[in-house]
Amino acid sequence: MLPEGALNNYIFPNNVHIDWSLMIVLYPYITGLVAGAFVVSALYHVFKVKELETFSRFALVASFCFGLFAALPLMFHLGQPLRAFNIFFTPHTTSAMSIFGYVYSSYMILVMVELWLVYRKFFIEKAQTTRGLQRLIWKALALGVTQTSPGSLRLDQGLIALLAGIGIPWAFVLHGYVGFIFGSVKANAWWATPLQPIIFLMSAIVSGIAMLMLMYSFIRWRSGRPYDFVAMRRLMDYLWGLFILDVTFESLEIVYMFYEHGHHWAVVGPLLQGKLFGSYVIGQMLVLSGLPLLLLGYVVLFDVTDRRFFRIANFAALSIVLQVLLMRFNVVIGGQMISKSDRGYVDFHFEWFAREGVIPALIILAAPFVTYWVISRFLPIFSDDTISTSNKGGQ
Repeated sequence: MLPEGALNNYIFPNNVHIDWSLMIVLYPYITGLVAGAFVVSALYHVFKVKELETFSRFALVASFCFGLFAALPLMFHLGQPLRAFNIFFTPHTTSAMSIFGYVYSSYMILVMVELWLVYRKFFIEKAQTTRGLQRLIWKALALGVTQTSPGSLRLDQGLIALLAGIGIPWAFVLHGYVGFIFGSVKANAWWATPLQPIIFLMSAIVSGIAMLMLMYSFIRWRSGRPYDFVAMRRLMDYLWGLFILDVTFESLEIVYMFYEHGHHWAVVGPLLQGKLFGSYVIGQMLVLSGLPLLLLGYVVLFDVTDRRFFRIANFAALSIVLQVLLMRFNVVIGGQMISKSDRGYVDFHFEWFAREGVIPALIILAAPFVTYWVISRFLPIFSDDTISTSNKGGQ
């Protein structure tokens, strides 16, 4: 019989390396930004939050840009995804990844149709005022229609509200199922909790709202145009309330395991006290959760000047963006640090230029912002944008 502690930190030989690396961290992070940005757009179109009209088109375009690259980290992880499209031709209802193909593609179609309805009047106006090749392009985007009427515009608004209403649960499914994938892996003590889909969904919404705040502030600062502080303050109201729920669910997950004190805590406890102490306990929960909660509470509950609000709100938004990214890292990488032997913990080492290294991850993360910049050259995102026929004067 082996003495007590003889199998301490024992790792199976085929479990030395962590298979799901930074690309699988980035994948749920980007899909979370998709869902969060769409929710902000829907707050105006569906729930008629008038203060957020400034963010309505901006949030929809941002959600589309993030959505274009949501599946790209998966492609990088697969290496040679030559048969990736087979999930559309050979559907399998018991496979969560197969279902993702349908959820993701249908969501992107919905967003594209809603975007087209939002900008249909603009396409028609450009087709009327341009000549030559530009006119053909704008006319094609307007599907050959060159006239509008009050009745057609009212119909467009009704369809936009309908699609936004359908898109809210669809965006929730798009990201919530990612948490379902992790939560359904019963063999991993760090993932096996029914709270995973809710935690992923709440963190997705707050990360999307926080990212929109940072993007809006940078765009308006860079272009030298005034800020809509009424909209920004209302957005921070929602962000604070939703972030309270997010941190509460994240805390409940650990508190439940601690008080249950079963087999899961015997594995997770040493992980949190060891390898994840800095990234989870200090980074995610104390610093990047505690600071935004206090700072957002201050700007929401007290009458602060616009200048002070701008600085504090953006710092809090940046902290939340980093908190959610760190949360994805702690879930995806941290869960795989638990060896399948339940007697040891695997090390994770960052790589810079490998296929799933830091540099490729940063490039993919930057791609939606570059795409947004390109789109803003041609489409008016905010009400005070001026897009000329030579495509100058955007953000």
